[in-house]
Amino acid sequence: MEYAKTLATNLRLRDFIDIAIVAFAYYKLYMIIRETRAKQLLKGIMFIVIISALASTMKLFTLSWILTNTLQVGLIALIIVFQPELRKALEYIGRTTFLSFNLFEGDERKNEETINAITTACSALSNQKIGALIVFELKTGLSDFIESGVVIDSHISSSLLINIFIPNTPLHDGAVIIKDYRVKAASCFLPLSDNSYLSQDIGTRHRAAIGVTERSDAIAVIVSEETGHLSYALEGRLYRNIEIKELRELLKSVYKHEDKHSFFERWWHKDVKK
Repeated sequence: MEYAKTLATNLRLRDFIDIAIVAFAYYKLYMIIRETRAKQLLKGIMFIVIISALASTMKLFTLSWILTNTLQVGLIALIIVFQPELRKALEYIGRTTFLSFNLFEGDERKNEETINAITTACSALSNQKIGALIVFELKTGLSDFIESGVVIDSHISSSLLINIFIPNTPLHDGAVIIKDYRVKAASCFLPLSDNSYLSQDIGTRHRAAIGVTERSDAIAVIVSEETGHLSYALEGRLYRNIEIKELRELLKSVYKHEDKHSFFERWWHKDVKK
């Protein structure tokens, strides 16, 4: 009790700030690695650390030596194993709002025309059950993926988007990438998600949408060719069966500087209540 009083007396404002920053950093780290293989690896590391501490306390010198050296050598291995997660964490830091700026500086009319063109195209593709995958580049560059497809660099129009995804045409297979107010490329190849938690009924197009949003802050909109349902992927998560009005609200987060996380929270709570 006396120790607790002494500790409380010695705590200063900077100590509380220090603790808050560390707690926030650990929380953000957990949010980045949750539902990935890194989460399971961290559980294994924590188990080894606990066993090592117990071995040292119980003076099991051989076991303690083995575990201590395993952890030391394992730091290099961890950098290699956690490379995708480390890259994701650094990209997250790099695109935080205080280090970035608004990408879309267009006027209200241009924003509305762009949103109308995209929603019209998606609605038409959905009604005809024509599969489509449209990716919106935000702060993380997608040049590598753009170069994998056919560069178009055209003004966004509903007729262009519809024609690209018509079956048996040269550009229908793959993703369309939109940057700013331009259709930059079509027939782009995207990385498939390796998330083992995904449902088995999720097809290649949806896995590609999840994959590109795991590696960037992009938003990917998908039209299912089996059902015609609209879905979107954001930060490695898939949100299925949205309506056109939800798609419009999502696009506002791209072109009207509205917070995409606010949209996500509204849609998530609505989805949970159903």
